[in-house]
Amino acid sequence: MAASATNSLRAAVLADSDTRWKWGALTAQRVAPAGAAVRLDGYLLRGRATPTPRQLTEVGVRADSLREVSAAEFLHGLRQDTAAEPYDLLVLALVGGGVQAVLHGLRHTWQGAARRPVVVTGYVGVVYEKLTDGLLLRHGADLVLANSRQDAERFRAVYEGVGADAAAVTEAALPFLGGAPYTGAHDPYTVVFAAQPSVPESRRDRAYLLERLIRHARLHPGREVLLKLRSKPGEHTTHIEELPYQKLARRLTLPPNLRLVHGHMGEVLDRTDLLVTVSSTAALEALHRRVPTAVLTDLGVREALGNHHFTGSGCLASWDRLDAGYRPVPEEDWLARQGVAPGGAPAGPGTPGEDAYATAFDEAREKIAGLLGERGALPPLAPYYTPTTAPGYLPGLLARHHLGPDGAPLPGAPAAGREPGAVRRTLRRAARGAYRHGVQRVAPVIRRMGEL
Repeated sequence: MAASATNSLRAAVLADSDTRWKWGALTAQRVAPAGAAVRLDGYLLRGRATPTPRQLTEVGVRADSLREVSAAEFLHGLRQDTAAEPYDLLVLALVGGGVQAVLHGLRHTWQGAARRPVVVTGYVGVVYEKLTDGLLLRHGADLVLANSRQDAERFRAVYEGVGADAAAVTEAALPFLGGAPYTGAHDPYTVVFAAQPSVPESRRDRAYLLERLIRHARLHPGREVLLKLRSKPGEHTTHIEELPYQKLARRLTLPPNLRLVHGHMGEVLDRTDLLVTVSSTAALEALHRRVPTAVLTDLGVREALGNHHFTGSGCLASWDRLDAGYRPVPEEDWLARQGVAPGGAPAGPGTPGEDAYATAFDEAREKIAGLLGERGALPPLAPYYTPTTAPGYLPGLLARHHLGPDGAPLPGAPAAGREPGAVRRTLRRAARGAYRHGVQRVAPVIRRMGEL
């Protein structure tokens, strides 16, 4: 029976990193029909970025159950679930290739099923690269969520431009915006630099940003300056971080008012007076709360950095200007198009801005409620990529997840239906640790040797 009839909703989220788990779990809660009690089961796709217990704790999103799986194990579990009590909602919070593989796997799994869940996917933050590639890999879900009006327009244009059905594109917003609005300077005045795992990429650029942060702290000894880190050494996030800032900082003498911190970004923003970043999604979180926000131009305004997304925002600034006391003022029209503090009102509990933000998910809720009412008549998933439209591309994507061209598990796929033994779990942890060691220690050395 549909969730709207029982006032409950059974949801599953399949995620491949800490940030995507956060996006997926919060999205499931945001798009549930009004008043529905949500039971949330979490599945973490086994891979290089599978979050650690510490990362999951830092994200702060709880699930009724949480387990690590391969794609084949996940699909096998859904096949058993469909025969018993199927999920109402399935959120795919994965990189594009993972979404495409699972969509084809689901199409095969649900052949002949009387009912199937509503399938939702989208993006965890700012979409500034591989727009067409990423979107076509997500095509086939019942809903492809866009985090803003601007993204919704771009998404529809891409689908229509290749002759794909664009009806799934649904305007919403980032599900993790919110928190107390900024009301004025704290004591001490606090500047936060939001680090990113892969932007910028080179050692020189990352060392430059760290040096400028240190210089800012020394120029303003009365300020508290925080370097907000994404992960600890050995952990991976959505993007690979070869040169963690904490590693670069070990060889430097930091001023007493500069600290390196982890933790939930929302809690850090509670005490922030100026958020500085290259292009982190944290900028949108800060802008939603009306925290003064600066997007750095020191390394240029370039697609490779992602800060080109903020052209027209009024937030672009250099460290020289920030050192001199400049505080950017955002453009209201730009904010509205990005789904940030919609309506031009300060965002916060009980304010018009927060109310407007809550309505950003109404279209998704209405679509999902309608689809839940038609569960027995939902058509098979129909991705744009098929063995006919992309015979030189799709099979390789599916094979990475041990799936054949028709979405069926390949012979020799990881065993499904039983928990791995202690030896297998130990080997997995060792292999993942070796991979991360290679990325963060061996690869940079090889790269430097190649530049000699």
